[in-house]
Amino acid sequence: MSTAQAIVPPQIEAQSPPAINLGDTRDRLLAHRLYSAINTPEKLRLFMEFHVYAVWDFQSLLKAVQQRLTCTSVPWLPTPDPEARRLINEIVLDEESDALPDGGYASHFEMYLDAMRAAGADTGPVERLLQRLAGGDSLPQALTTAGIPTAAADFVRQSFEVIATESTPAIVAAFTFGREDVIPGMFRQFVAQLADQDTLTWGAFRFYLERHIAHDDEHHGPMCRRIMQRLCGNDEETWAAASHAARNAIESRLALWDAIADACDHAAC
Repeated sequence: MSTAQAIVPPQIEAQSPPAINLGDTRDRLLAHRLYSAINTPEKLRLFMEFHVYAVWDFQSLLKAVQQRLTCTSVPWLPTPDPEARRLINEIVLDEESDALPDGGYASHFEMYLDAMRAAGADTGPVERLLQRLAGGDSLPQALTTAGIPTAAADFVRQSFEVIATESTPAIVAAFTFGREDVIPGMFRQFVAQLADQDTLTWGAFRFYLERHIAHDDEHHGPMCRRIMQRLCGNDEETWAAASHAARNAIESRLALWDAIADACDHAAC
């Protein structure tokens, strides 16, 4: 058998392969009370000050997927699935260096920070987190000392626990179903909140949200689901492990949403 033949992944049979099992987690997330709780500009800023950490750790989860599906070391070696390699690299291109409306490029995290600044949200804690990490602090140290909300720190820890498993099905499932699959449904509800808001203040945030809705609905979501199909094939145990990771990722998001909704309930605004 040639080397080229040896690295081709097994074909997925067409008849009724297993599927991801999310239980009711996805429905609970998309029907969460948070969306109606954010009913003032002040509460929207509060949301951003929690949510920015999910935007930041998304990038690490993305890079973990890329590391599992492509070769990111030297010397380069071909990885088993060229299609998955192509799909994840396309997603990385968008997420790390998307086109800005006025020219130039930025990661979606950098777009979010700019949107926070335009809206008057506090970026100090997340910037301290980055400074501490750049200065050599471990992630646990930085999460403890940067002054970020407890619920946001817990969300980040759960994401990095998934990464630490080094399980490709778990990491890809958390990324696919805990992020790319649910983002359009969540973000549409925030766009609705911005309909009557000042464009100068909220235009950058609306662009960020609408950019994700378009990318994830039309491109990233289908790409990730295709990767999951290729990765899990007809192996019921692999699908079960992936389903467990996906449900845990959404439960972690639900806990974050609960904390933000509670903060909105008690906010003096």
